[in-house]
Amino acid sequence: MPGLSRMPWIGSQKAAEMESENEIAILHGCNLNMLGRRDSRHYGSLTLPELEEMIEAEAARLGLKCSFFQTNHEGELVEKIQSLSGGIDAVIINPGAWTHYSYAIRDALELLEGPIVEVHLSDIENREDWRRRSVVREVCSHMISGKGPDGYIEAVQWLASELQAR
Repeated sequence: MPGLSRMPWIGSQKAAEMESENEIAILHGCNLNMLGRRDSRHYGSLTLPELEEMIEAEAARLGLKCSFFQTNHEGELVEKIQSLSGGIDAVIINPGAWTHYSYAIRDALELLEGPIVEVHLSDIENREDWRRRSVVREVCSHMISGKGPDGYIEAVQWLASELQAR
């Protein structure tokens, strides 16, 4: 039957399209599970699930597949980052308070091969002195701070552009 020979080709084409889709991991550090309850002047009013839904919609619009991970345990975040090596195209990370002192997270990020965007909902450059320092910044390709949830959208767009250029 001539029509049957087309069906596997269509399936193979879709499979090839799916494989060519770039995958990004969005990693949320400590206390980001409390979004919606934290000071809205700094963190906005979205909950983490609402933020992730917004990120996922923009990623899908740009042809990116994304996965999400949040933890309040530093070692779990380090292990998650290590597990991504070689299996992910790019990373968006908001380490939360660990941004300012976790060399363990910094060292784990350093091992990743794709672009990494550091994102902060609040403007860490214009807050308390201790928040202005980021130990992960030097291993990240790009940093966005103080744009609220739009910072994550900007990060997804920046990564889409970077991945397309590669």
